[in-house]
Amino acid sequence: MSTNYVISSKPLIVGGSDQKYVLTIRDLPADEKPREKLVKHGPSVLTAVELLAIVLGQGTKKEEVFSMANRLVQEYGERNIFTQTDAKTLAENLEIPLIKALQIIAVGELGRRFFEKKKNGATVIRTAKDVFDYVADMRALPKEYLRGIYLNSHYQVVHDEVISIGTVDANIIHPREVFRPALSYSASALILVHNHPSGVLSPSQEDVLVTAQVKEAGQLLGIELIDHVIVTVDGFSSMLSK
Repeated sequence: MSTNYVISSKPLIVGGSDQKYVLTIRDLPADEKPREKLVKHGPSVLTAVELLAIVLGQGTKKEEVFSMANRLVQEYGERNIFTQTDAKTLAENLEIPLIKALQIIAVGELGRRFFEKKKNGATVIRTAKDVFDYVADMRALPKEYLRGIYLNSHYQVVHDEVISIGTVDANIIHPREVFRPALSYSASALILVHNHPSGVLSPSQEDVLVTAQVKEAGQLLGIELIDHVIVTVDGFSSMLSK
């Protein structure tokens, strides 16, 4: 059982291995194409990939739009991709044109504003198990993602975003990148979480070093790092909550 936190103040491949073919929108039956499905059945029946393909509109010379949407969701995660606010970083991380990143961020911002006005209650996170459940979309990502979950004094999530992609490295991750959102959203506490695609839950030396640096910076700012959680497909490990 997790200890309660305490806040002190890919494209679809058709065919055999010898002859693979990437499925595109043109290959889909008319009734199964994203726009046609949206018109006929409404948005609720569309997958995240199909909805993203509609948002993107068209692909590039190198990548068809359905393949692009599928890759972006596979590499970034359904929730992660729509929580980003830095278009240049998103474009660089996903190797897409800046205009595509701007479209994704604009849609995500619209969704956040509507949700914040309509929601009855915020998500509450009190344990590492709560973190594991909350980040279900990032457990099986093929790359290592470091994500910040920002809480108010009532343990409610006020914001979350991907801080970096790739191996957690203290030489790359600067505390200012971690705490900038905390200051913007008036967070009282912070939880770091990152996935280990290898399936190993033990923290690396870099994981330990990053945690120590962020915790020390948080003490100076008055924004407490209450946990750093490592997640895999099947489990989780808390570095600070015992």
